[in-house]
Amino acid sequence: MPGSDEERMQALRALRDTGIDSPARAAGVLGEIHPADAAEWLQDLDDGDAWHVFVELDTGFQAEILEFADEGLINDLAARMSAGDLRSLVEELPSDDAVDLLAEADERVAEDVLDSIPVEDALVLRELSAYPPDTAGGVMKTEFVNIQRGTRVGDAVKEVKKEGEEAEDILGVFILDEEQNPVGFLSDRSLLTHSIHDLVEDVMVEPFTIDANADQEEAANQIQKYSLSALGVVGPDGALVGVISAEDAAEILEEEAREDIQRLVGTTAKQQTRLPVLVRTRQRMPLMAVTVLGGLVSAKILSYFLGGDETGGDASILRYLPLIIGLAGNVGIQSSTILVRGFATGEVEPEREGAVLLSELTVGTLVGLICGGVTIFIASWMEAGTWIDLFGVAVGTAIAVAVSWAAFLGCAVPVSCRRLGIDPAIVAGPALITLSDISGSLIYILVARQLVGF
Repeated sequence: MPGSDEERMQALRALRDTGIDSPARAAGVLGEIHPADAAEWLQDLDDGDAWHVFVELDTGFQAEILEFADEGLINDLAARMSAGDLRSLVEELPSDDAVDLLAEADERVAEDVLDSIPVEDALVLRELSAYPPDTAGGVMKTEFVNIQRGTRVGDAVKEVKKEGEEAEDILGVFILDEEQNPVGFLSDRSLLTHSIHDLVEDVMVEPFTIDANADQEEAANQIQKYSLSALGVVGPDGALVGVISAEDAAEILEEEAREDIQRLVGTTAKQQTRLPVLVRTRQRMPLMAVTVLGGLVSAKILSYFLGGDETGGDASILRYLPLIIGLAGNVGIQSSTILVRGFATGEVEPEREGAVLLSELTVGTLVGLICGGVTIFIASWMEAGTWIDLFGVAVGTAIAVAVSWAAFLGCAVPVSCRRLGIDPAIVAGPALITLSDISGSLIYILVARQLVGF
């Protein structure tokens, strides 16, 4: 078995490229690397291969992998799990991750698991699953340490030692009153620096709390704003029901930022370079449809105010220029955003650059063909009153070529920058959009004029 981590990763990449003929052998190597690297490697396999390797791992390592895996891998694995597989993992995972896994599994299998685990654990998981996933209740942990007022610091430390094994992280201690409402908080540092004879209410600080139904982003912002190690989550009656850690908050803010950025360019927050080409194409088409509609409206407006060209020549061709500028810019920025993010997060490794570039170019080409095909019919009807004519074919074909070129630029520029040691984010912005608009417009005009015959 390879000795160093780098040797193990090289062996795993070779297995991935040549095919998984022995899942047990692959699992043997996989079990020696960090769970985050293991999750990333499994995400690059076909669903069947990923499952065959996953089941060869011990349950503890499987649980660690799921904590780092993306939604797509969790979905694929959960769909194949039996009730026994699922129960073993639910018992290993912290409550928030266990609920996420149950949500992705078959409903009947999930119910069998909840019926088979201890009633107290099942009740906690059912309560957590009742909260929407994007709320504070949906991301909180129920494993935390709490004590009652009147306790001394020394006894609080003993409680941490006693209950700490059940908590995923030691996030300090919440002090509760008789109604289980949080009245104070003691950080780990406070527990160590105060006398063991001090009463907790003499040294505690006011706790920060948030309603369980509040948005997860609001909770994360509160943690970040006040530099909290833990934020208490309370139910309708004010009782403490869970805790959100600073680590959770960082993940939430990263996820929200990623979603916002990728929605701006018409994609999803999932790892785009690991999705099938047709899925990526389908996800990007709504933004392209809006762009095509806007470009066609612009062409109609220009025909009214600038006059038409009855021969369907240069003036008519130029009326569709806003359409190609919009499409080329959007397609280029989509591809570049996905590549730059993939480089920054490690999703796109150097050895995957070629495959990712080819798949993104394929997506861009499909988008161009679809948009060009639609434009053929609409432009023909707008210009000649028929569903298809030579001018419409020329405009649609030119759009398909220009958009494909923009997709190529959107991938090639970031990849080239990375290989030259230049930060791709610097170039894959306004500079790329400008280059895409100029070259796309030139290609569009030349192809359209050539096909029309002017």
